[in-house]
Amino acid sequence: MKIVIKVALSISFILYLFALMIILFLGSRGFQLSDLSMLEYIRYSSNFVPFKTINTYFNAIFDGSMNMDIPIKNLGGNFILFLPMGIYLPFFIKKINNVSIFSFSMITVLFVIEVLQLVTRRGSFDIDDLILNMLGALIGYGIWKTKFVQNKLQNRTTLTIFN
Repeated sequence: MKIVIKVALSISFILYLFALMIILFLGSRGFQLSDLSMLEYIRYSSNFVPFKTINTYFNAIFDGSMNMDIPIKNLGGNFILFLPMGIYLPFFIKKINNVSIFSFSMITVLFVIEVLQLVTRRGSFDIDDLILNMLGALIGYGIWKTKFVQNKLQNRTTLTIFN
C-alpha cells in the first residue's frame, strides 16, 4: 500500500508541476510590453515594495475600485498555488523535513521563478507574489506536519485499499 501512495503522489506531483509551468510561464498575461528594452521592462513590471500590491488588492475589495475577480484571483491564486509544495517537498525530499530548511528552499525556488518570469517576459517580479506563495507553501507544510497526516501515512502500511 505504501508503494501505491508513493506512486499516486508521484503522478499527482508531476501533474502539479506541469500545471504550475503552464500557469506561471505559458498562461496568457494581461499586458504585452515587448517593444521595451529589458531595463525598461524590469522597471515597468516589477514591484520590490513588500505589501504594495497586496494592499492595493485589499483596498479594492473593500472600496470596490476594481472588479472583484482581479484581487480575489491574485491574492487567493498566489496563496493557493504553492500550498501543495508544502506537502510534496517534505514527502519526496526527506532533508526538507525541517521548517527552516523548507523555508530557505522555498524562498530560493520562488525567487528563481519570479526572476525567470521577468527575464522571459512571461510575467513580472512581484515581491508580494513571493510573499503570498511562501505563505501558501508554509500552510501546506503545516498541514504536512500535523499529527493527523503523519499518522495517516504511518497507518497506511497496515490498511487495505478499501479502507
